[in-house]
Amino acid sequence: MATKESFASNAAILAKFRDLDQHGKIMAEYIWIDSEGNTRSKSRTLDEKPEGYKPEELPIWNFDGSSTGQAPGDNSDVYLKPVAVYPDPFRPPNNILVLAECWDADGTPNKYNHRHECAKLMELHAKHEPWFGLEQEYTLLDLNDRPYGWPQNGYPAPQGPYYCGVGAGKVVMRDIVEAHYRACLYSGIKISGTNAEVMPAQWEFQVGPCVGIEMGDQLWLARFLLHRVAEEFAVKVSLDPKPIPGDWNGAGLHSNFSTVEMRKEGGMKQIEAAIKKLEGRHKEHIAVYGEGNEKRLTGRHETGAIDTFTYGVANRGASIRIPRECAAKGYGYFEDRRPASNADPYLITGIIMETCFGAVDDTVEA
Repeated sequence: MATKESFASNAAILAKFRDLDQHGKIMAEYIWIDSEGNTRSKSRTLDEKPEGYKPEELPIWNFDGSSTGQAPGDNSDVYLKPVAVYPDPFRPPNNILVLAECWDADGTPNKYNHRHECAKLMELHAKHEPWFGLEQEYTLLDLNDRPYGWPQNGYPAPQGPYYCGVGAGKVVMRDIVEAHYRACLYSGIKISGTNAEVMPAQWEFQVGPCVGIEMGDQLWLARFLLHRVAEEFAVKVSLDPKPIPGDWNGAGLHSNFSTVEMRKEGGMKQIEAAIKKLEGRHKEHIAVYGEGNEKRLTGRHETGAIDTFTYGVANRGASIRIPRECAAKGYGYFEDRRPASNADPYLITGIIMETCFGAVDDTVEA
């Protein structure tokens, strides 16, 4: 019978090969997002460059899109166009991770390439200097899809001691969290913190502030790193917004946003104006804020109801929260608490920009 040990990586054996000479070559791990919002990757060999590679210097590659739900079998080639390069924490010191956009053979963005439109929005409205910070919640599962550390035939004690908990019986798999944190820092991800969440086996990490398109790039790369780290421990990572029904918190992707106008003295007027625009497009935002979000946005467990838009100061039961510190100062940022943990950060950041400042094809910029 397969055990956890049979799925976990054997770091001791692998370590014997890590320091072997690569003779002027490097390994480049190309990473992309598939049709279901999962990361995929494959490796290729490149010549080593002492000064490193820029995205535009890397070769365009391709993959079988019929095996990832991104293309039909009779026209299956999907092209990978590099957009960002990071140091590879799994193959230090000179190998790289390559984040790539997916493009079809006719020269158009693949249907599931949400980055392309987001990048155009960010470029169009760059004068507003948009800053984003995303809070990624996730749940660690065992190989039977049970939250890690939960009794196999029951439930842990009710929520209360687990949030930012310390000690056995309150948190599980801190090793994964610590390893992921270090991997992000090594790769240049702007990870700003991490903490245990309200439900046992649930954790959160934060990335940002990031400017414009960098936010989506960094969050996707951080997700990839999390799954790769957990793979080493034979542990699954779930981004399901409500992995366990009942009186347990769901998992979100709280999205913090500000512009240069909001960050200046008196910026609260700009924050309030943006919130008013968000209220007018509540349904459009919910439509791209993640699958299964109706299970999470119930008005309970620190969420607002999915069909109602609300906002308030320090209110974690609202759609939009204005931090108390920002309300007191009269400027700063706001937090959109609606996105689910499995939402695409390109769609989140893109629609926030579109709602606040206008679509790419609008003739008049806000």
